Parts: sequence; structure tokens; C-alpha cells
Amino acid sequence: MALRAIIFCVDGTLANTERDGHRPAFNAAFAEMGLPWHWGESFYGTLLVKGSGLERVRFYAEHFDPATFARPDFEEFIQRLYELKTRNYQRLLAAGAIPLRADIGSLICDARTEGVRLAIASNSRLDNIVGLLRANLGPNADAWFDAIVSSDVVKVPKPAPDAYKKVLELLNLPPRDCLAVENTTAGLEASVAAGIPTVVTMRSYAKEDEYYGARLVLHETEQLSLEKLRLWHATASTS
Repeated sequence: MALRAIIFCVDGTLANTERDGHRPAFNAAFAEMGLPWHWGESFYGTLLVKGSGLERVRFYAEHFDPATFARPDFEEFIQRLYELKTRNYQRLLAAGAIPLRADIGSLICDARTEGVRLAIASNSRLDNIVGLLRANLGPNADAWFDAIVSSDVVKVPKPAPDAYKKVLELLNLPPRDCLAVENTTAGLEASVAAGIPTVVTMRSYAKEDEYYGARLVLHETEQLSLEKLRLWHATASTS
């Protein structure tokens, strides 16, 4: 079967947004809210087993700051914190502080030129996704994607397959005609549950054997290309 669409995760796949964007944005929000929390780069990697930022905050509070977790207004408190974090993240985007991975821009342009459709399935908010695309690819770059499914559209985050199933519905394509590009175990679990062949680009703190079910696992230094994705997809469809 021909590869008809590439479905990207965003955070860690299109760009190192988790390490260079969300993490410092969270740390700034913690300081603004008077919390003595700080998420270092390595420690933040361990939190990525949780599919969304709010889930990470809840998990961290429950296990490392039970007094904050026990606040009667805890849910309202973390919603305010998350709003501050989002504002900080948008500022980083506007400053050009979160570039796309070196190979991603070329891959997206090649796919558009050769008629391979583009889509996104992400636990991120829509404004964060659009901001990243426009900051790096131009003011209309989000229109290049036939489907963008964010946390604004699907409320149940990865590892649930809901985001990928919604993308397939919007593309009106069967899973076998698509290839997902992921970088977390939660994302891989979601794409595989939706029946989509998946390539994983590893995070620096991850281990290859974490990615059971991936069609291929690439290390950080290995680049993606449309030619490679077509080859891996063809291999997956015949195995």
C-alpha cells in the first residue's frame, strides 16, 4: 500500500518542545505561583509517561508535594498554573526559542510537494501547535495539515487512541495507508491501538526496548526523510 498520510506527534517529534519549551514554561509558572518546584531536564523526562501537562502536575503534586495536592481548591489552582505556563510557552514561541528539528522542515515540504497528506495527533493545545508551526514555517503553515487533533478536540489524552482515531476519521483513510511519527511510549501505545504503523524517534533519556510495537526506532542523531518513511511503510504493509 502507498503511503498517503504522515501523522505527527508534536512535542519531541516536530521540535524539542518538551525540553526547551514546556519544561522552562512550567518552571516559570511554578515560581509565579509561589511553588518551590523545579523540573530538571532529566527528571522531566520521567514525567512524560503522563500524557498531558495537567496530568504531570497532578502526579507530581500527589507524590512530591502532598500538602499542595490536598488543597481544597487544587483543581482550580492547577488550572491557573497551567494558564500561566501556556502564556510563558507562547512567549518562547514568539521569541523563536523553539525551533523545529533540523530534518522536519524538509520532510514536511517534500511531503507537500509529492502529495503525501499531513496531519497531527497531539495532547497539546491547538494554540501551542499552531504557534509552533507558524513561528517556524510561516503564517499559514497550519493550513498545510489536513487534520490537526489537539487536546481541544479530544479530551482523553494518549495513551488512549482517541486522537489518532479522530485523525483517521478526518482524513477518511484506513490506518494502513498512514504512518505515525511518535517519540513517547504513551504516543506509541495510542497509535498502535489505532492500528497505525509507527516510527519512533527516541528521546535522549529513553531506552530502545521501551518502544515495543514500533515499526522502527530511530536514535536522536538519525534523521527522518520522506524516502525513508515510504520504505518503512512499505515494509510494514507487507509484514
